[in-house]
Amino acid sequence: MDRMSIKVYAAKNKLSMFNVVKMIKAGELPSETVEEEGKEVTYILIDPNGQKATRKKARQASSKESLEEKVARLEGDVAILKRELDALKMSIGIQV
Repeated sequence: MDRMSIKVYAAKNKLSMFNVVKMIKAGELPSETVEEEGKEVTYILIDPNGQKATRKKARQASSKESLEEKVARLEGDVAILKRELDALKMSIGIQV
């Protein structure tokens, strides 16, 4: 595997360095931290054959999980609103 600095990766993929760091912290990009001249330097590991496919798979997995969480939260909100609507109908005398 080859490796590339954050700055070079950002320039090559037309991304900001901030977005690249966020992707590393989110686990979307494989990386390694190496100590050079007393400083810790983070490199992105590049697989010449399938680097972009890995990133897309990571995004799809995280978006699917977040969608499932959103759906569950919305279902709970709908159930609460239905109970409140039924209680309101009962309080004003409409048959439920």
